Amino acid sequence: MSDVTMLRAAILVAGLILIGAIVFFGRPRKPGQGKRVAREAGFARAGGEGRVEPTLGEQLEGELGGNAHIASEATTQAELDLFERTLEGNAAAANSELGRRVGDEFDKIVTLYLAARAGEKLQGADIVVAAEKAGLVYGHMGVFHRLVEGHPERGPVFSVANIMKPGSFDMTQIQTLETPAIAFFLTLPAPIAALDAWETMLPTAQRMAELLDGVVLDEQRNALARPRIGQVRDELRLYDRQREAPPLTKPTRW
Repeated sequence: MSDVTMLRAAILVAGLILIGAIVFFGRPRKPGQGKRVAREAGFARAGGEGRVEPTLGEQLEGELGGNAHIASEATTQAELDLFERTLEGNAAAANSELGRRVGDEFDKIVTLYLAARAGEKLQGADIVVAAEKAGLVYGHMGVFHRLVEGHPERGPVFSVANIMKPGSFDMTQIQTLETPAIAFFLTLPAPIAALDAWETMLPTAQRMAELLDGVVLDEQRNALARPRIGQVRDELRLYDRQREAPPLTKPTRW
């Protein structure tokens, strides 16, 4: 089997996995599911590295002298203000070139999923705010992107799409949007090294999972575990090495 045939087969498998995820997550839930429960403000652990980052609610509560009632109202208003500012900025971004890949060719896709907990769904307004806090921008194809700082023209480091068809986030309907999961996908080659792109995507997914009270899953829709994280790192480290290696040349005949 030639390298080209193997590459096409690998891309086909990746596509089938993504289609399977859409079918799996897109199945309708039983009546009564999807109800959201108000959550108290707590600590968010960023990146899984033990660094504790106070939430907006806790910061405000401390500034207001521990008055929980006032802090709760201030937090709600702050979240609404952030959502409105983000929504205004995203109004025309779906039709822009922001986040468009420089080229259409790719040879590998790395995927993560952020799924709602059992019996719940991710809400559109919450996703917008979480994406803003995680440093993502809304742009090309109506999805979120992480761009290279200072060089948006290089295209997305990775992108985040809705798992429900058609995959975009319609800002005109965002207040009523509900979805069981969103997908993070890293298309290689990326504008930065593959391993660096992964090390950017993983903590972003973890951070958004904390903000949305969701769960990060691997490409097989299993809870993302340390062994799998290590495997992906090894795979992308090898990918980077292979791309850096000089092309093989035929030996010169004397």
